[in-house]
Amino acid sequence: MTLVIKNILALVVGLFLAGNTLAADIQVITSGAFAEALKTLVPEYEKQSPNKVIISYGSSMGAAPDSIPSRLARDEKFDVLILASPALDGFIKSGAVQPGTRVDLVASVMGAVVKAGAPKPDISTMAGLKSALLNAKSVAYSASASGVYLSTELFPKMGISEQMDKTARKIYSERVASVVARGDADLGFQQVSELLPIPGVDFIGELPPEAQKTVLFSAGITNNVANLNASRDLIAFLASPKAAPSIQKAGLKPILPVLPW
Repeated sequence: MTLVIKNILALVVGLFLAGNTLAADIQVITSGAFAEALKTLVPEYEKQSPNKVIISYGSSMGAAPDSIPSRLARDEKFDVLILASPALDGFIKSGAVQPGTRVDLVASVMGAVVKAGAPKPDISTMAGLKSALLNAKSVAYSASASGVYLSTELFPKMGISEQMDKTARKIYSERVASVVARGDADLGFQQVSELLPIPGVDFIGELPPEAQKTVLFSAGITNNVANLNASRDLIAFLASPKAAPSIQKAGLKPILPVLPW
């Protein structure tokens, strides 16, 4: 092999390696349940990768201006979506997210808070939960996945829809715990991972098993992704055992799935 050919091969290999180590900006939008975990995990990811993650926030569903559906409808561009799996499936069906890219990251359960220092009702049983709901002068719940479940499934199941229509309200574009912390509601319900980070409230527990609804939160890659490999790399990290401790600390249960690619 001549020296010229060797030099050309070396140049080609060098360019290939360089192309695979170039940093990429990964635009991610997450709904609230995974938000605190993602804030913690992104610095860990960026320590091991040349890529930079840019985080945006929005609710999984609803028509609020900052919800993920509204932002996608305005043609805002993201590489990765992280949100409740039923909502992600809807985006896959509509073509906004690539088929075969869904990765279930965590299981999330619902809980409740009261204002810091307020009496803590026992919601560990169905009877206790019903009593807490009926005795609260005002109840706040999310306008996203957990709140939809409460208002359309749980309240009717408990036979308290009529009473809740008078005392309970959906919270848009804000954490439910923030509403409770400033005294605008006596009792607040949301995914546990969205309640725990908020100061000024006391967490009173998860819903009892008979009332609980576990929601999967999943990642998917959009159909207009700017860097497919970088997006896959980030999702692989979020789904890995390395990420599990931070996920658990945030009040979520890691799934550790097999990746689809």
